Amino acid sequence: MAASLVRRDKKSTAAHLKADLNWTDNSSGVRQLQELLDSVLNPEKPAADTEALDWCKCLIAGGEGFEEFCKTVRSYDNATLCGLVWTANFVAYRCRTCGISPCMSLCAECFNNGDHTGHDFNMFRSQAGGACDCGDSNVMRETGFCNRHRLRTGENVPSVPRDLLLMSEMVLPRFIICVIQYLRDGYTEPDTSTERDLQKVLQQLEPQISFLEELTKMGGAMRTVLTKILTNQQIFKDLSMGQEDNVYAKKNYEKYLSALKNSGLVSVEEKAQSGAAEPTRGAEAGAGAGALGLLGAEAPASPDESNKEEDQDGGQSVGQRKRVKLSSTAKDPSIMDSLKHKCFLEELLFWTIKYEFPQKMVTFLLNMLPDQDYKITFTKTFVQHYAFIMKTLMKSQESDTMSNRIVHISVQLFSNEELARHVTEECQLLDIMVTVLLYMMESCLIKSELQDEENSRHVVVNCSEPLLKNNTYWPLVSDFINILSHQSVAKKFLEDHSLLMLWMSFVSFFQGMNLNKRELSEHVEFESQTYYAAFAAELEACAQPMWGLLTHCKVKETQEYTKTVVRYCLETLQIWFDAIGFVDEPAPNQVTFHLPLHRYYAMFLSKAVKCQGLDLDSLLPHQEMLMKIMVHPLQIQASLSEIHSNMWVRNGLQIKGQAMTYVQSHFCNSMIDPDIFLLQVCASRLDPDYFISSVFERFKVVDLLTMASVHQNAVLDGEQERPMLEGALTFLVILSSLRIHLGMADDEILRAEMVSQLCMNDRTHSSLLDLIPENPNPKSGIVPGSCSFEEMLSAVADFKAPVFEPGGSMQQGMYTPKEEVWEKEFDPIMVVLRTVYRRDVQSAMDRYSAFLKQSGMHTTGNPWPPYKERTPLHPCYKGLDRLLHCKTLHIVIFTLLYKIWLDHSNMSEHVLCMVLYLIELGLDNQVQEDKEDEEPCIEEHCHDSWFPGTNLLSNLHHVINYVRVRVPETAPEVKREKDPPPSTSAEAANFGQNVREAQVFSLVAERRRKFQEIINRSSTEASQVVRPKSSSTRWVPPGTPPQLVTEILEIRESMLSLLIKLHQKLSAKQNSLSATWLEDMETNSHAHGDGITAIERILTKAATRSRQSKRNIQEICGKVSPPVAPKKNGPTDKKTMDKDERRQRARERQQKLLAEFASRQKSFMETAMDVESPDAEAAMDLGASEVMESEVLYDCVICGQSGPSTEDRPTGLVVLLQASSVLGHRCKSDETKKLPTTDDEHIYPADTCGAAHDVRLALMQRFFKDSSCLQSVSIGWEGGVYVQTCGHTLHIDCHKSYMVSLRNDQVLQGFSVDKGEFTCPLCRQFANSVLPCRPGRSTEVVSWHMPTNKKTAVLVKEVEDLQEQLGLFPVSTTTESNLSKEMESVIKDIKNTTQRKYMDYGKNPGSPDNDFLFMYSVARTNLELELVHRGGNLCSGGASAAAKRSCLNQLFHVLAMHMRLYSIDSAYNPWTRLTQVAQRRDDCLDDERPEVPMLFRDCPSLLIIFVLTMPQPLRKEHFICLVRMLYNLQYTQALASLSAKFSPEERQAWSTSGALKKNAFDAEKSYDALLSHVIGELSKVKTVYDVNTEVPSMLSSSVWSPHSIEYSLQQFCLPYLRLSCLLQHHLYGDKLSGCPEVEEFSGLAGCLGLLAPALQPSNPIYSASCLDWTVNAFDLMTQWCSEVTGLSDTQAKKSITLLVQDPQWASPHLLHLPDHYNIIFQYYHKKACTACKKVPKDPALCLVCGTFVCLKGLCCKQQGICECVLHSQHCGAATGIFLLINASVIIIIRGHRFCLWGSIYLDAHGEEDRDLRRGKPLFLCVERYRVLQQQWVSHTFDHINKRWGPHYNGL
Repeated sequence: MAASLVRRDKKSTAAHLKADLNWTDNSSGVRQLQELLDSVLNPEKPAADTEALDWCKCLIAGGEGFEEFCKTVRSYDNATLCGLVWTANFVAYRCRTCGISPCMSLCAECFNNGDHTGHDFNMFRSQAGGACDCGDSNVMRETGFCNRHRLRTGENVPSVPRDLLLMSEMVLPRFIICVIQYLRDGYTEPDTSTERDLQKVLQQLEPQISFLEELTKMGGAMRTVLTKILTNQQIFKDLSMGQEDNVYAKKNYEKYLSALKNSGLVSVEEKAQSGAAEPTRGAEAGAGAGALGLLGAEAPASPDESNKEEDQDGGQSVGQRKRVKLSSTAKDPSIMDSLKHKCFLEELLFWTIKYEFPQKMVTFLLNMLPDQDYKITFTKTFVQHYAFIMKTLMKSQESDTMSNRIVHISVQLFSNEELARHVTEECQLLDIMVTVLLYMMESCLIKSELQDEENSRHVVVNCSEPLLKNNTYWPLVSDFINILSHQSVAKKFLEDHSLLMLWMSFVSFFQGMNLNKRELSEHVEFESQTYYAAFAAELEACAQPMWGLLTHCKVKETQEYTKTVVRYCLETLQIWFDAIGFVDEPAPNQVTFHLPLHRYYAMFLSKAVKCQGLDLDSLLPHQEMLMKIMVHPLQIQASLSEIHSNMWVRNGLQIKGQAMTYVQSHFCNSMIDPDIFLLQVCASRLDPDYFISSVFERFKVVDLLTMASVHQNAVLDGEQERPMLEGALTFLVILSSLRIHLGMADDEILRAEMVSQLCMNDRTHSSLLDLIPENPNPKSGIVPGSCSFEEMLSAVADFKAPVFEPGGSMQQGMYTPKEEVWEKEFDPIMVVLRTVYRRDVQSAMDRYSAFLKQSGMHTTGNPWPPYKERTPLHPCYKGLDRLLHCKTLHIVIFTLLYKIWLDHSNMSEHVLCMVLYLIELGLDNQVQEDKEDEEPCIEEHCHDSWFPGTNLLSNLHHVINYVRVRVPETAPEVKREKDPPPSTSAEAANFGQNVREAQVFSLVAERRRKFQEIINRSSTEASQVVRPKSSSTRWVPPGTPPQLVTEILEIRESMLSLLIKLHQKLSAKQNSLSATWLEDMETNSHAHGDGITAIERILTKAATRSRQSKRNIQEICGKVSPPVAPKKNGPTDKKTMDKDERRQRARERQQKLLAEFASRQKSFMETAMDVESPDAEAAMDLGASEVMESEVLYDCVICGQSGPSTEDRPTGLVVLLQASSVLGHRCKSDETKKLPTTDDEHIYPADTCGAAHDVRLALMQRFFKDSSCLQSVSIGWEGGVYVQTCGHTLHIDCHKSYMVSLRNDQVLQGFSVDKGEFTCPLCRQFANSVLPCRPGRSTEVVSWHMPTNKKTAVLVKEVEDLQEQLGLFPVSTTTESNLSKEMESVIKDIKNTTQRKYMDYGKNPGSPDNDFLFMYSVARTNLELELVHRGGNLCSGGASAAAKRSCLNQLFHVLAMHMRLYSIDSAYNPWTRLTQVAQRRDDCLDDERPEVPMLFRDCPSLLIIFVLTMPQPLRKEHFICLVRMLYNLQYTQALASLSAKFSPEERQAWSTSGALKKNAFDAEKSYDALLSHVIGELSKVKTVYDVNTEVPSMLSSSVWSPHSIEYSLQQFCLPYLRLSCLLQHHLYGDKLSGCPEVEEFSGLAGCLGLLAPALQPSNPIYSASCLDWTVNAFDLMTQWCSEVTGLSDTQAKKSITLLVQDPQWASPHLLHLPDHYNIIFQYYHKKACTACKKVPKDPALCLVCGTFVCLKGLCCKQQGICECVLHSQHCGAATGIFLLINASVIIIIRGHRFCLWGSIYLDAHGEEDRDLRRGKPLFLCVERYRVLQQQWVSHTFDHINKRWGPHYNGL
């Protein structure tokens, strides 16, 4: 039966079956269908056979076409969600205003159809893929839905007729099991010997899976059917195993079962073993496997055995701890066990994972998500497979791709709070995630070497494992962070204590990872880069989940959570201290930057106090624990200082990298901020003396803190002492003044962060956003604080709009601090904390001092960092102030003041600055209650000899008389007379006893004793504490070198007196403070200034706060005496002073040199760049008047000699030759062409100047003699050669040697020397040739310029004679000199500059005629371009920037030299036809084509030809004569052209009215007479005017008045006049006088001598009055017209269009672009390339002509050249300007080089967005576009843009 069905026609069979199935009793239909499917869907057939697929399509459609069926089903689509699924690189949108979940994303269609104006949205390129959330109110607000999903059109769709999907329900289950069987069959385990090729299997299944994908796109109705099939357990049971008798199905099912075996966390074998007596470790788990091995379903046999296993691991406590806590996962043993499947969906997902998430399968599974039932089942299935996913991911080779695909799925499931909560409750999602993460990390644990290397029992992750290095863990961590962002889930997590403890043990794996050991002997051989992995791991795996949890601990009600977390943190920390064997001293020369447990503790403490109103003390441990907790964070701070003091150089650059990363903006608030906060907490609760001495000991500067001038430091080199001391003091200042976690509000924090970043440098908006440390959990979405980022920014900063420097470097829009911010808010301490590079601190200080100078607050010397008042401390942290009021700190301050006063070595201004800062902080933060009564043991304190109490105010004026120091015998102190101070005075005797311990070694002894006391108090076992030997020996004085002796120094100073003496020292005046200065002081002047101001400010504060201090100050100031050091300056000090002085002098010398250099440079720049004075350099204009006296002298910029250019040693101008098509891109109308952004818009290139001239020449060549055609027009509109110079000259032989040296120079240059490119040796402008200067002879110059009185007729004859002469100058007569050789070589360069196609226009390429055309066109191109640069007319007169670059004079000489090779055949000499009425010559042979009629010829071209071919130098009178004669022709052409525009009636009218005037005396100069004559002559032949009748004349509607006729005649002649005038200016140096545009015609005519000067001013002038006829005008005109009328009919018909030419062209423009970049982007980024029909990976647009090209696309390569380069050659003669669609930047191609120009689209903050990384809306920046266009038109890309590179034809 089935067999017969298979053979029948598919459609009819399907229809027949469908009918059968629709009966009530459909059993026969069902049976038939099943049989048919059995034979069709046979999995033993190869998958590539598509027959089965076709059958399925037909059956499902039930007899109609599959396409129609799809349409029908779609009409029943009831979906209210969009759910469009996309893959990587898709462009999507995210709107933060509308998103509830930060992962929300929209497809472009839904985004554009929704209303998001004014929202905070951006466009992004999807990295992992995603799906559109439009319509899902769990993820986004409904206001953001697009029209389609907001109106929920899906809800009112009619219900589906039953029979429509009946077949689908029958056929699809069989189809799906068939696909699954293929998958089972194709899979091989990775460890088997066969080569596994999963891709191949997937490729074969491509059509089947695509078919499933197609079904999902049919809409809600079909998805419902699929969901039913995929989730129905019965269908799965029936089909999964196959029928009993089918051998294939059985084998297939067994394959599946074996694949399932190892899908749990614990493999089957491992389970069997975990109950055995001597367990062996499973292969899967790493060092900590024991713990998880025991989590199987069976419990361990007995505790003893499990212990044995742990011991082998060397991680006993770790394992035990975990075992106890992990038992909680017994709630859900399925994580551990193998999977079991109950429906198709589960097995499909299983294979998707096994095959490492093929893209098509992922898309199919995601496309189904809009179906709610499916979504829930699928999410549960996904969670059930979670452990298996992790195992597969760890084994995968392509973990990156796989990670992206996993997240692609999980982000759709877990972003939905409803769903996440549901799965958490039903499937233990949290347990699964934490267990899986733990399991994953356990595979890469190693023993920690922190502290006690031998006995440490702590294990940490190994950062060099691929798991961490490649970030393989991120999909799992990112899911975890995602679900913790939901409040309900996070609360569950925080309430589950066993889970929390599990998580803490996970965090402890990262505690102390990536340990650095300081290299002491030689440089480390291999610099590991593992620190990237370590920082990334801590941020992603520890900090981000922490921030996620913290977001839910913001209110009082959540206090319990915080308490729990803090409790577990402390427990875990205690376990950690025990595991690493930590007692009280950190091991030396080790540092780890990773203390996540400390940071968890710190951040939860901070939140508890700030938001939850908890009491700090209730959360703190006992003192001993605090002492331990503070050690490691303090170690990091000291190590930062060591790293910056170059003590770690032997560890390589990577250690600096770590120090920078630790404070960098993305990490700082998860790293350094919590660390400093924790230290602040410790400092506020521990004994201050203990804390301070710990700090100085950690920073290794205890030895330095002695009154003696010489000391020995056991641990630091001399040059490290100063930076370490500065580091220690700076740290104390930061510690006591930073308030980020101690009471600042969020807004204040944001403000402080912003100010500190802006003070370092002006910032763009995006870099500022990036630099402000935001809560790094990306789920928070906004910067913390109620005040928005924008409001705060406008409060503290001013916006500087993007500016354009003429040098071409384009600025972005920047924000710069407001003045009052500098004045009141600049906080150097915050800046120091936030700088990654030390130079940024300097930069901030420089900007600060610049501000002070400018505002006149402080003008002399360098200002000191300003002191800033702090926000008050939160009451919980009041104890922090005791730091500033403890004797230890006061002794240190006193000692340092004393040492600075006496210039001891290693003191610096910075040290003094920090010491003063500490004093001032102490004065500003008084400790209220006096603590004296609490300490009865005052007598014991060895410091009491120093100060009576702890209050800084009272200690300030306490005088210290004697100090005992231990110094080496060689020290200067010892040499003084050895009498002890008189012991008679009781005070001294008393002092002698006290001084016993008064040197600061006691710092350490004191600290030891305190620690011991605390330990004794808190634990009885302190006696067993063994102290590490290494550190204790350091402090035992007998162990130091033996020659130490004890000396007693007489000091007799107090801190106040030292401050006053330092004031004198700084101001270098003896009594700088008079006794009464306190009264005279005005207080406000103290805020800004240098050290003197700082001291005055402190003294003022002390005086106002205590009367005693005030009295003391006045006393000291009264009896002040010069500072007498108690010892002579040692030689060392002298040396240091000399050194400083020498430095100072060197610096001054350098400044002087630099200043001199700068002024030189400035004067050079003025001469070279000065736009105002036209004759800045003689070389620019040989015609300049002063030159007349003698030969022109040139300076050679290489050898520096000055001299004339001679035949043997010619001088040349440095020039850049480039091909240009700018002129060719001009259009008739001034309106710029628009870039097409829809399919209906187009750009037509036919109306450009280049195209018009091509058509014109081609037309001429069809009818006229070729040689004549080639002299009638110019080429070079496209691909013409433009010559520009920087104005510098050099000897040509010098240039050659310069090129040789460049060639040998191996430095990478931006240009190619082999192509003759170089940079001008003086101004470094780019150049590629040298244009020889003609030797100047002064005698001729004079006669050359003489004004003439000769009659025009005489001149005409002279010109004719000169042209005849030409033959007499054969080249051979002038000997082959160096000059002529050079000229020939330049001609060669000029020809090589452009492509052949732009030179060969003649019938026979390479002929002299062709060459001739090219040469005179070079002159034309340069003249025309200069006109364009002057704005298209000469109204502005004077010199322009363009004239600066022009070297037309020299160019003309070189061209003329070359043109002499050609002589004009006198028979055809146009001059005769211009000036004489010829007798009719009938000897013209018929077959030969006629010459081009004079009326068709181009006058400017003729002028240039005449000038170039006549003997040089040409006299000015002859030049003027040429201009006049050609003007006659030009005017006649104008009349002819005009008459062609008339309507026949108008022609008739003008003809008759003009005829009346013919006999008037001035008829030859009246336009109406001439016009009527032309009309009459041309009307003789019908063809002339008839041709044009089809073209409706442009102005036919308006009547031609005399005025409009005159205007159009002038307009017609203007281009010719402009060109002649410019030529005259260059050849004869005539000044160009400016004039208003209305008078341009008369101005030019006067300048060229066509108008008598008398006529000029008053009455309006007529163009006809400039005519100057030498023969009868009418005769000559008749002759010219007859040349046209004499043409044969066919020629005339076509060629008449040559009459109606219009020489006017608008200036060149780039395309007009839309204001919004999005318009361009949306249209072009998906547009297919016209050449290869594919969507390019990197699409680009030519901004000159709008062509769409593939950048770098191999698809469009021709002869090894990519499309952009090809297009640049075709469109711009090797200059191309392209907009890269996907990057928003402009790229310039110039010849063989290219550069990135920048972007013309900026965002709202004036900033580029290269590569569209930020995706903010971009707007056209008109100024930038103007600059781009200007550089294009003026050909200055090469000069202005500096960064060029070769493109090797690959763009």
